[in-house]
Amino acid sequence: QVQLVESGGGLVQPGGSLRLSCAASGSFYSIYIMGWYRQAPGKQREMMATISTGGDTNYADSVKGRFTVSRDNGKNTVDLQMNSLKPEDSAVYYCNAVLRRSYNSRIESAWGQGTQVTVSS
Repeated sequence: QVQLVESGGGLVQPGGSLRLSCAASGSFYSIYIMGWYRQAPGKQREMMATISTGGDTNYADSVKGRFTVSRDNGKNTVDLQMNSLKPEDSAVYYCNAVLRRSYNSRIESAWGQGTQVTVSS
């Protein structure tokens, strides 16, 4: 069983910053990609940022230059530093990991339970 536990969400004023953290635990062979997605009410879940084991990153256009994703492979953690937050960034943010549970198992995707981020004055 793989568990992803997020922390760091909350209420912040426009222009402010928040840092989200996610830790993976349990039994798995390797985590290939970790990342952050978000889902606002009435909208589909969308990718915000991903990072590979080697440090290659990918960002949604809406957050480029404002959000930074980082990862600690040894601790199986991924963080999302969010700066210059806007009201439209309000959503539930989900941590994601693409992994194998064993060396010969299929690649699968695991999700955290989500953490609420609200940007409002």
